[in-house]
Amino acid sequence: MSNAEFDQQIALFRSQINHKRFDDETIRILELVLVSKDVKSSIEMRESLIEFLRSESVSVIREIAEKTVEMQLLILEFFVRAFALVGDIESCLALRYEALVLRDLKSSSRIWLQVSHMEWLNFAEQSLENGFYAIAGKACESAESFLQQKNVANSKAEEIYKDLQVLEKIKILKDFAAKMAGSRSVQAQAAEYLKKKTTEKGKIRSSYHKKVKCPASTLFRNGIKRRNLRKLRELQGFQQITSGS
Repeated sequence: MSNAEFDQQIALFRSQINHKRFDDETIRILELVLVSKDVKSSIEMRESLIEFLRSESVSVIREIAEKTVEMQLLILEFFVRAFALVGDIESCLALRYEALVLRDLKSSSRIWLQVSHMEWLNFAEQSLENGFYAIAGKACESAESFLQQKNVANSKAEEIYKDLQVLEKIKILKDFAAKMAGSRSVQAQAAEYLKKKTTEKGKIRSSYHKKVKCPASTLFRNGIKRRNLRKLRELQGFQQITSGS
């Protein structure tokens, strides 16, 4: 693909988004764009696309709040796929979580939207793998809540046993997510503390150098003056002796 064709595809993708065409055709255009440039250009182009998609997704999600839940989910799924393609895992997971929460919220009147505990669990595991511990913890809580509310009256013993095993796994993941989230928080605080102390030490050193440098330079200059004065006196004395002889 030539540079002109590449630029045309980029412009076409942006046009599709601007015209609210959140469909498979737009995804295919994005795929074509992503495989058509060299590595360096690809990195720069991905960063540009990520920034564009983030800005557009925020705007679009606000606009679709009054649309049907089906339409909202379709558009959320589109952006999930787009962010996955450009490698923005954080935005991808954030919008997947948004979609799961929307389904869970609307499931009271639409049973088919209900989010199963396994969907929550899978999402929690993916969030943990990518370091998003707080979101993983919330997903675990949702999975746990689903199982706890499950009607076991007509369930078989084998099914109940499996659910208990899954519940135990969820609790382990939730505890791990909470621990990691807390650990990262402590690390962040420690990093901020060390940064602050380093800055303070830098200021002290700077202040010290200023205080030391001034007396030192003054002494140095005074020493030169005394040396020059001594040499001048020696020269004057030598001239007097010479003139007297």
